[in-house]
Amino acid sequence: MKGRPRQPGGDGAEPLFEWIHNLASRRERQGMTGGEENRDSELIREWFDATGAVVMGRMMYGTGEEFWGADPPFRTPVFVLTHRPRPTLVKEGGTTFTFVTDGIHGALDRAKAAAGDRNVDITGGASTVQQYLRAGLVEKLQLHVVLAPGASTAGAVSASAPRSPRRAPRPRRPSRWSRRRRSHGTRRC
Repeated sequence: MKGRPRQPGGDGAEPLFEWIHNLASRRERQGMTGGEENRDSELIREWFDATGAVVMGRMMYGTGEEFWGADPPFRTPVFVLTHRPRPTLVKEGGTTFTFVTDGIHGALDRAKAAAGDRNVDITGGASTVQQYLRAGLVEKLQLHVVLAPGASTAGAVSASAPRSPRRAPRPRRPSRWSRRRRSHGTRRC
């Protein structure tokens, strides 16, 4: 719809974000009143309070930029990994977006300096988080798992669930092509 910021996650993604948008702690951070006060709200409040800086990828920034508007929810310095240099962008509420072109280590070093004794959050997207995990730079991983309405929890595994015994891998059968080559040998022309 013209004039309306697109929803991060695409059309129909609203239910995935409702859980946090309806929390009292998130609403307080945005200068609003009301909202649900529950354990999720407490956890998010603790998370917000402990965060001193944020690192995100360019795609996450690009997806959220219009939606977040002039007053993004971060309230801290945000370091955006990109190959496209841009000047630092200062927003309301204490959020600044600094565009880092010297890789994950450079972004993390800047974020740590800005955060002081508080946490640095690596918020995504998936590629950004994977780069930090592969480099061994993540000390703690916190996932917020949200099931879409109607989603089944069948097959979901909790941390306390017993692990199923590992099965031995099944022997692989040769592909039809490799069997044919072995049985027919060299083809004559």
